[in-house]
Amino acid sequence: MKPRTKHLLGLALLVMLTGCRARDTRKLVAIIVPSQDNPYFAAEANAAAQRATELGYRVRVDSHNDDAYRQDNLIDVAIASNAAVLILDNAGTDASISAVRRAAKAGIACFLIDREIAAKGIAKAQIISDNDQGARLVAAEFARALNLKGNYAELLGRESDTNAQVRTKGFHAVLDHDPGLTLVAAQSANWSQAEAFEKTETMLQAHGDIDGIIAGNDTMALGAAAAVKSSGRTGIKIVGFDGSPDAIAAITRGEIQATALQPAVLISRMAMDEADRFLKTGSTGEPEMQVIPCDLVTKANAADYAGFERITKNAIEEKQ
Repeated sequence: MKPRTKHLLGLALLVMLTGCRARDTRKLVAIIVPSQDNPYFAAEANAAAQRATELGYRVRVDSHNDDAYRQDNLIDVAIASNAAVLILDNAGTDASISAVRRAAKAGIACFLIDREIAAKGIAKAQIISDNDQGARLVAAEFARALNLKGNYAELLGRESDTNAQVRTKGFHAVLDHDPGLTLVAAQSANWSQAEAFEKTETMLQAHGDIDGIIAGNDTMALGAAAAVKSSGRTGIKIVGFDGSPDAIAAITRGEIQATALQPAVLISRMAMDEADRFLKTGSTGEPEMQVIPCDLVTKANAADYAGFERITKNAIEEKQ
């Protein structure tokens, strides 16, 4: 055998042996969120991934982009990869049931965050924000900012999203009881800042007497604020929902009046902690359905929040 050939074979063997020694034997946690381009979902994924790594797991993060078919494929990949845990912000309360059931039957411990599914007993936990409670908080602050009178418009989230439906019901559970407030326009902007900008421009042109805009998430609220600024209008009160860093900065500047913080970081950490506990003991120690309250964020307390979490400790965090 020629010396060069022997050398190459030796290198190949060394690579193979090194690969064997370097094989990662840690259990895999598959984290699937709607989109990593959206700051809220990115915060979920990052918090869950960081916690999983701290606890000694391998991590893979993917996005289904609210496409149930893509979600099915990603869950099949998780199954084929022998994932021990699935942390999922799902692509639809009904459309996701079969995929979560398939993962559970394959032996994956499933933990749902942010959005629940319309079935119980499949996931080990469903940890969600109290969207109704948060929406009522925001709506009450919105009404107060308007002094309980005036015309307002609403920007709704994606109509197929259960959270969008819950939030708008929560808004109207409060606002519809104030006779001085009149809804003059309502359109879906599909959670999009660009679409919210365009829809707000149209609504402002059609209704010169709009006093306020209530939005189903912060991304749309920011789009509305940009459209209001572009129009030269002043005095229009705007509120959102999520507690995003950009929205909190806009609240500090006075461009938006309020938002409801969904504790994305806390919920993601809770899911990973419970997953770790389940793998080690066979139980999470908690009920399947866990509903975490939202916080109202205004200019008065905006400094207490950053990165989709409350900086100062609260009762829920101290419990963990």
